[in-house]
Amino acid sequence: MSNIEALKILRSDVAAVDLDRLSAASSAEPNLSASHILVVDDSSLMRMGLTRSLKNLGFENITGASNGKEALEKIRAGNFDLILLDIEMPEMTGLQVLEVLRADQMTEVPVIVISGGSDAEDAIRCIEMGAEDYLPKSFNPILLRARVTNSLHKKRLRDHDKIMLETIRQQHALVSREKEVSENLLLNILPFEISTRLKSGEELIADSHAEVTILFADLSGFTALSRTMTASRLVEILNSIFCEFDRIMQRFGVEKIKTIGDCYMVVSGLPVARPDHAPVLVTVAFEMIKALGLVNSMYATDLRMRIGLNTGNVVAGVIGLRKFTYDLWGDAVNVASRMESTGAVGRVHISEFTAKLLPPEYELENRGVVDVKGVGQMSTFFVTAGPIVA
Repeated sequence: MSNIEALKILRSDVAAVDLDRLSAASSAEPNLSASHILVVDDSSLMRMGLTRSLKNLGFENITGASNGKEALEKIRAGNFDLILLDIEMPEMTGLQVLEVLRADQMTEVPVIVISGGSDAEDAIRCIEMGAEDYLPKSFNPILLRARVTNSLHKKRLRDHDKIMLETIRQQHALVSREKEVSENLLLNILPFEISTRLKSGEELIADSHAEVTILFADLSGFTALSRTMTASRLVEILNSIFCEFDRIMQRFGVEKIKTIGDCYMVVSGLPVARPDHAPVLVTVAFEMIKALGLVNSMYATDLRMRIGLNTGNVVAGVIGLRKFTYDLWGDAVNVASRMESTGAVGRVHISEFTAKLLPPEYELENRGVVDVKGVGQMSTFFVTAGPIVA
């Protein structure tokens, strides 16, 4: 499995969207006989006759209203699937009711206007006002069934579309949230430039960098401290230290590579090259010593560090399947590790390669020649002072 495939796995754990309503709406035949119908007519005899006709057609859930105002009150308070609305009513005509429904954006409920007149213009105006259909009085049962059933079917289809659109909106929101979470997680694992390359489809990331500076910092006294406290307290202290270090890395724009137990590894000058990679990382080293002092004050501990730096060329790349690692390889990395292990507690120990790149304001103490495993004799230095960082 490639790195990009692993990235897809990371981003595939999207929370499940509830599609039950959509499935039910699309596959099951709606029970139209259970639809809630409002019959609006000023004639009680007409309301009774229309109600009886609807019941004979199998519709049981029927409510009546004797005028337009009463109809609007019931529409606002109820949940109707269809309105049968008389055009010719005193106080408030059917057209006026349609105007209010359209103004109040309550036109989702289909309206069939009914009239005893023969003026086609009234029917046309009603349709223009948002009515679904038109029926003349003295109802033909077949025509009544066809018009009512057709209007109810259309409403169910619109309801289905609303559910589908809402489901798509929710799914899109969930995918967007999960994408943001996975991308933030990826940025916590990899440098921004590297994660961007992975997301763009680049499967093998391996780069040569001609000159970078590497820092290793190892806590002194941490193993002894671990014997005197609970696991949770130990992890709490280590987390506080490394979180402070992480803030320093972000502040100075250098890359934390990894932690190994109580050892912390950083690089400056990649993945984006910078000319000040050596001095900025020496400054970071002093900031780390300062931060460790603050944590010691907070927890009443006496932890100290050995810090070593070296400059040289490295190869950097992403390895692993599900748990990526952005790592460095090369002699420069090994020498930086030796600078830490052969250094002194509480001091910043650097190689001659790093020393040559420091400006005059960084004061150096020549340590002399050190036997560096795998390299041989090498002149090294302690940095005794550098620019003061506010």
